[in-house]
Amino acid sequence: MSKLVVINLEKGNLDDGFSPVTAQLWENNNSRPIKFIGGLPPAPEISELYKRFQLIYQALHQRLVSRSGIEIEETGLTNISEVDFSEVQEQLYEAINSWLSCDLFRPIDQQLRERLALDEEFQIVIEASDCLLQRLPWYLWNFIERYQLCEVAVSTPKYERVKLLPKQKKNKVNILAILGNSEGIDVQQDRKILEQLPYASTVFLVEPSRQELDKWLWEEQGWDILFFAGHSHSQGDKGHIHINQTSSLTIAELKNALKYAISRGLKMAIFNSCDGLGLAQQLTDLQIPQIIVMREEVPDLVAQEFMKHFLGAFSSGQSFYLAVRHARLRLQGLEDEFPGASWLPALYQNPAEDPLTWLELRGKTNTSVSRKLTVRALQTAFITSVAIAGFISGVRSLGFMQQSEILAFDSMMRMRPEEGLDNRLLVVTVTEADIQAQKQRQKSSLSDSTLEQLLQKLELYKPRAIGLDIYRDFPVDSQYPNLANYLRKSNNAIAICQVSGSRQQPVGIAPPPEISRNRAGFSDVVFDSDLIVRRHLLSMTPDPESPCKSRYSFNFELAKQYLAKQDIKLNITKEDYLQLGNVVFRPIDIPTGGYQQFDSGGHQILLNYRSSQQIARQVTVAQVLNSQLNPDWVKDKIVLIGVDSQSAKDYFLTPYSMATTPYQEIPGVLLHAHMVSQILSAVLDNRPLLWVLPVWGEVLWIWGWSLLTGIVAAYSQSQLKLAIFIAGELLTLYSCCFILLLYGCWIPFLPVALGVIATVLGVNVCESLLRKINYN
Repeated sequence: MSKLVVINLEKGNLDDGFSPVTAQLWENNNSRPIKFIGGLPPAPEISELYKRFQLIYQALHQRLVSRSGIEIEETGLTNISEVDFSEVQEQLYEAINSWLSCDLFRPIDQQLRERLALDEEFQIVIEASDCLLQRLPWYLWNFIERYQLCEVAVSTPKYERVKLLPKQKKNKVNILAILGNSEGIDVQQDRKILEQLPYASTVFLVEPSRQELDKWLWEEQGWDILFFAGHSHSQGDKGHIHINQTSSLTIAELKNALKYAISRGLKMAIFNSCDGLGLAQQLTDLQIPQIIVMREEVPDLVAQEFMKHFLGAFSSGQSFYLAVRHARLRLQGLEDEFPGASWLPALYQNPAEDPLTWLELRGKTNTSVSRKLTVRALQTAFITSVAIAGFISGVRSLGFMQQSEILAFDSMMRMRPEEGLDNRLLVVTVTEADIQAQKQRQKSSLSDSTLEQLLQKLELYKPRAIGLDIYRDFPVDSQYPNLANYLRKSNNAIAICQVSGSRQQPVGIAPPPEISRNRAGFSDVVFDSDLIVRRHLLSMTPDPESPCKSRYSFNFELAKQYLAKQDIKLNITKEDYLQLGNVVFRPIDIPTGGYQQFDSGGHQILLNYRSSQQIARQVTVAQVLNSQLNPDWVKDKIVLIGVDSQSAKDYFLTPYSMATTPYQEIPGVLLHAHMVSQILSAVLDNRPLLWVLPVWGEVLWIWGWSLLTGIVAAYSQSQLKLAIFIAGELLTLYSCCFILLLYGCWIPFLPVALGVIATVLGVNVCESLLRKINYN
């Protein structure tokens, strides 16, 4: 059962107020309620407003009926309009809400709001013996409007559970439908609605006699629903149904037969006819569980529309209360032609009885009420999660998610904490001002004269290695023999060449002629489809036709040179992996993490950029030549010399470029600095290289999160709580992925997030299908 709130208004009246007012809250499957106490002040204006509402409604109804040619008794009220009716409706709405928001009632209101969730289904029952209180449209209370999964009913203060007699098993809802006096109305529409109900067995009594009706109520098969369509009216607390054109009956005249029918399982009475509150008040004395009546005269079309929407929703699996609410709200669309239509349905409830679903009326267990820990639910979660994880892994392997995964990886890379400068490096940039300041005409960014001076200055401070990230595929001018001699004999100098060609240089670029092959490294880098450098190419087999014969990259040669001074030599493992010290550089292959399709040629690893606003100290050529640098920045360090000028067009996009608009590229010399830093930091500082799980590990990772989600979704009874859990789960997932990335592990985030969402939807769809199968 869902939660139940019973508000008792027995002690008092609208003229004198109510004290105390008690509210009892029954939690799910808990036989002991929570009780709250408050009060309500006098509100005689509500009584007056409702009487005015009745008079205007009846006058408007007479006007509508008179157009159809049916003669009815005049109310005596003239000169009224729909504007008057709207005004009294608004006044009654404001009066009821002002009354229920008073200080005396606030303790009850606040306690209920604290204990009831917005996405939680529950019922509210107003206990009152006063006829006017039973007649009031309680669903005008803004509390009911706010809580979309509740509906309000009324009840008398005295009620008890019905003692049922044994009944036969069945698979259909048994309905006894009385089509009474239909003068001026079309009860055949009601018949069509009932005939279309699924899994229902309906017996129609068309204008029956009292004896015939009484006989059918005593049928041993038992009835689930008693339905009446025709004319009815109330006089005080007594209602009359016109069973044919000459006879009318009160509930008292059918009391014995109705009591027997209730003991045989009659759960619901629906009077789709006019002015039925008197009928409901009499039926409540018989303890029938649920009653639906119309509180005033009802137009034929309104009655039919309400019944169509109510029975349609109820027979489709919606709870009794929500089906009533759904049908009541749908009537508002008719109010241009039939003012006040949505105010007409009235619901009576025996609080001692649980409202049943259509499935339960058929004698089947309602599995939608409570999801218990069952093997079926586990199977649903397991099968759905396996299917979702398999599907996502398959789609992922085709490369459809690669770009999105890489962008998610970039965002996490940018979020890492600051690591600071790598003090083992110094970057000397050749700026546009440095280029323009050179007097000698040069073939490259640095003239022979400037390069000679620069190297002489740097060598004074004893660097461990100097990397020249400037293409010089031409010999040194004969005027500078010292420069040529230095390039030939210095073990510290490492130059670059280019293995692969470009549009400007189709066959690649050779190293400086003075530099030996073992002191040159290729400058080639690998790009992703979005031209961002995320991979680090350490070595490759050069093309025989390329002028660059270097096997290792420029940055790897610099790192080797630096580490050799600490007796750390390059080693090739049995698997042909590169090893420096204890660090093995395992090459990536297809697939690797988010990379499912890429050119894996050469010995590539993932590039773990140093999280720093500046990778290393930087000085310009002019500053070096003018001795404007600290000698400690150079001594025993790696010095990289490269161009930082737009004219050189040596710029690259990185994962950090995407954080700025326009994208901020970095010079090639800084890119090589990041790569050198990655190697040195891994070997000397135990800074992790980026690594990924094997394919089977990533599939298990995706499936594990999907399975957890599936289990929670299969047992969740609150969509709001499920949504909160999913949000928390995704936040936890992102945190786990980010923390693992700090330790070098790139683990899937986006595929798991999609798996979580897809599993929630999949489980809900499966549960819905299973309920329909079970329902059928």
